Amino acid sequence: MAKFSQESFSKLSTCHIDLQVLFFEVIRSYDCTVLEGYRNQQDQEKAFEAGNTKLHYPHGKHNSQPSLAVDVAPYPVDWKNIKRFYLFAGYVLGVAEQLKQQGKMTHSIRWGGDWDGDHDINDQTFNDLVHFELIV
Repeated sequence: MAKFSQESFSKLSTCHIDLQVLFFEVIRSYDCTVLEGYRNQQDQEKAFEAGNTKLHYPHGKHNSQPSLAVDVAPYPVDWKNIKRFYLFAGYVLGVAEQLKQQGKMTHSIRWGGDWDGDHDINDQTFNDLVHFELIV
């Protein structure tokens, strides 16, 4: 069984409890790494300048404490294998739905590859395939 590295664990610990519950369940069956949880102003602006977000600080869900968003990738990370990110996201979304139905999570999640949640990935104008956020 996979487990989070200390770095991933530390990043995930900056996130809302629902995201922690979700990814501690995901890691039991699917190896993954937490890239980012909470983002301070400097990190948010750096992400904006790099084109990794469309929002300035403090308007991103990564900017609250606890963070309402987390960036997680399947491990090992292969940025060229985009299909793997879609497969991973489908798994995460399914686990999130189960946990919510079981009362272990209080919020639903949105994925950065299907912002409007309509299950049509071809209508996106901005893809953030590692981004998962709470719908609050």
